[in-house]
Amino acid sequence: MASLLNKPIKLALVQLATGPNKSANLSRARSRVLEAAQRGASLIVLPECFNSPYGCQYFPKYAETLLPSPPTEEKSPSFHALSHLAKEANIYLLGGSIPEFETSSKKYFNTSLMFNPSGELIATHRKVHLFDIDIPGKITFKESEILSPGNKVTLVDLPDYGKIAIAICYDIRFPELAMIAARKQCFLLLYPGAFNLTTGALHWSLQARARAMDNQLYVGLCSSARDMEASYNAWGHSMVVDPNAAVMTEAGEQEEIVYADLDGDKIEETRKGIPLRGQRRFDVYPDVSEGKTKFEE
Repeated sequence: MASLLNKPIKLALVQLATGPNKSANLSRARSRVLEAAQRGASLIVLPECFNSPYGCQYFPKYAETLLPSPPTEEKSPSFHALSHLAKEANIYLLGGSIPEFETSSKKYFNTSLMFNPSGELIATHRKVHLFDIDIPGKITFKESEILSPGNKVTLVDLPDYGKIAIAICYDIRFPELAMIAARKQCFLLLYPGAFNLTTGALHWSLQARARAMDNQLYVGLCSSARDMEASYNAWGHSMVVDPNAAVMTEAGEQEEIVYADLDGDKIEETRKGIPLRGQRRFDVYPDVSEGKTKFEE
């Protein structure tokens, strides 16, 4: 069995406390990312909407224009902050997500940007599944009132390490994305997210462990810190789960950085012990990774 992860890598999830001041959010993110890099992390993740408050009322105000790429610093200060930070820290940096405005279509998106250690943009993921829920007496939220969905699966090659998959928050509830990533030889699924106090208590940890168990790879969920004075209260509890569905590390509710050392041997050990890959019955049901998967917008 060829190793999916060519050499060990230290992953850091920055559970960032964000507020209404974009510049302050970017500055805080920089400080915490540099801290994580100084502690040896080579792959660092920020949470969903790390540069702004989370909520439909905030998306238009905080949205940045990313196309054509690269955008000017005036059009997207967050893009340039992330690019400079990845290069300064010499890391792979997944910039959680930011609200994006596409001028050609006049549409808004929830968009994740990933940069390599040279500060180059290597992947963009627009949230595919919009967070539209209505749990009576608990929470009603409809991202589709403002946002439009992305239209692709996002896989990223990290030279010297292997491939990872990027999705955002509500995307985790749709296992097809994770299944495709696993069949395409990814070693890690990353989900910047912002579950709330209702859905977080119900399903945050369950979803992370389920995606890891079904696909026998690593899963990282990065939340923003909880702020009970904000209009939207994030769950927190950023976590990394191993290929055997064990929680390797988990944050609390407040701002915190959690770390995990990922090793390809753990993936191989798990898959040898419970050999799901060779036991699947694609003569009985279809392999979703062989369907009409879109890898481009």
